Amino acid sequence: MLQKSPMVGGQAVIEGVMMRSPRAVAVACRKPDGKIVVKTENNVPLTQRFRFLNLPFFRGAVVLIESLIIGVKALVFSGDIAMLEENRKDDDTDAESLQRVLHKTFWEKARMFLMLGFSLTLGLLLFFYLPLVLTDWLGVKSGFWFNMVDGAIRLVFFLIYLFAITLLKDIRRVFEYHGAEHKSIYAYENKVELTAENAARFSRFHPRCGTSFLLMVMIVSILVFLTLGKPDTIGERLLRLAFVPVIGGISYELIRLSDKGYRSRFWRVFILPGLWLQKLTTREPDHSQLEVAIVALKAALGEDVAALPNVEVLDGEAVLKKVA
Repeated sequence: MLQKSPMVGGQAVIEGVMMRSPRAVAVACRKPDGKIVVKTENNVPLTQRFRFLNLPFFRGAVVLIESLIIGVKALVFSGDIAMLEENRKDDDTDAESLQRVLHKTFWEKARMFLMLGFSLTLGLLLFFYLPLVLTDWLGVKSGFWFNMVDGAIRLVFFLIYLFAITLLKDIRRVFEYHGAEHKSIYAYENKVELTAENAARFSRFHPRCGTSFLLMVMIVSILVFLTLGKPDTIGERLLRLAFVPVIGGISYELIRLSDKGYRSRFWRVFILPGLWLQKLTTREPDHSQLEVAIVALKAALGEDVAALPNVEVLDGEAVLKKVA
């Protein structure tokens, strides 16, 4: 019997890719000078450290929160790397500049978590509370139809949001790295040598993508809220926010099932809408973007990437370890 490869996932960031394996998180970014800088951290998920957190349907909420925190940290790091030249002091060496990027002050870390909290609050208000207010304003009385209209408005908001961000030039660049992330993961899952050339052969659409997950959340939320009836008070509306982790847990399990069965005709019927939606959130990457994704993936899998051409590796002290 073939041994199953550990599951990996990732996220596109500014001029780079974050990859996550069961043991580590790695972020690889293309610096303004063209070199690839890599930061790797040991990271064992909470669901592996505490068995009770890995229970089906419960683990989805844990994974979602953990992924949000890791994702925001990766985005902040990539933004700092992109602004490295602008923020460099006249007498700075490369190592000194990178030291400031990784060793943030307490207030800089606090600002990052405030940004995460603000983003979560804004998302909940926009995609969960505002549709309730609009549905109530339309005068829908039936509990069934209230939740159907509420869900339809939420889905429309989601699609409008995705379409709107595709119009931003910088976001389109991130979506190219999103495509590179998917292609690299496909290369790993198909057990081919991890090179940019091999990754380029694969699809940029992946069933375990965050876009598919968010679409699943929109659909599952309709089904869950149908059981709650029509919310008549502010308290009943706010109560729905408490069900968001439940919705995330159910959606996570469905995404895991779709990843296992995407080759079957039965499952593809359910998976295709998410894959179609990825036409908005992914773009075909170029060779240099695939190189970055491959470096991030190899680093997350524990490979020594310091010997790769044009790669700079940061050690635990945020000092340049090797420049190839």
